[in-house]
Amino acid sequence: MNWFRKLYNWVLSWAETKYGITVLFLLAFAESVFFPIPPDVLLIALALGASSKAFKYAFTCTLGSVLGAFLGYAIGNLAWLTSAGEFSSFANFFFNNVPGFSIELYENIKILFTNWDFWVIFTAGFTPIPYKVFTITAGAFNINLGMFALASIVSRGARFFLIAWLIWKFGPSIKSFINKYFNLLALSFTIFLIGGFVLIKYII
Repeated sequence: MNWFRKLYNWVLSWAETKYGITVLFLLAFAESVFFPIPPDVLLIALALGASSKAFKYAFTCTLGSVLGAFLGYAIGNLAWLTSAGEFSSFANFFFNNVPGFSIELYENIKILFTNWDFWVIFTAGFTPIPYKVFTITAGAFNINLGMFALASIVSRGARFFLIAWLIWKFGPSIKSFINKYFNLLALSFTIFLIGGFVLIKYII
């Protein structure tokens, strides 16, 4: 995984340049489609360097991520399957070369979309689950675009603005907490949130 560490460090290096916010937007956009490094890495570094701009960085990150999600959706909807219903050469390229993609995962996600729709996108957007896998499969399964957009905006915005708020509120002291526990807490919160709606559904 040496290549991953080098890529990670390369992403971080942009925080020390005047192009940081531009790269943050591009990174968030690309991560929604194929890039393996989450934008949180650069978002945290930029916000720590200028906490007064933390929410501006969060907005930039959210905008890039949601726009990238629409590209991922379009790829899945237009280029993922052939007219015969088989995987296209483009889809096979993703399965073979993009980390996090596999045919087995694709089929499992199809079942999740059938049962949970909005919550699948929300969970992928708010937690550390690879978001790109779900943006593309949402298009491939022709998930309602309005619902997809709403879930993407809410989940991505909630994640990035929460990180920005923590840094704005607590400063550098919160960095180690975010790195160690944020993803776990985000996943736990999502599980409890969905569990609550499921419980209400069955009680009512």
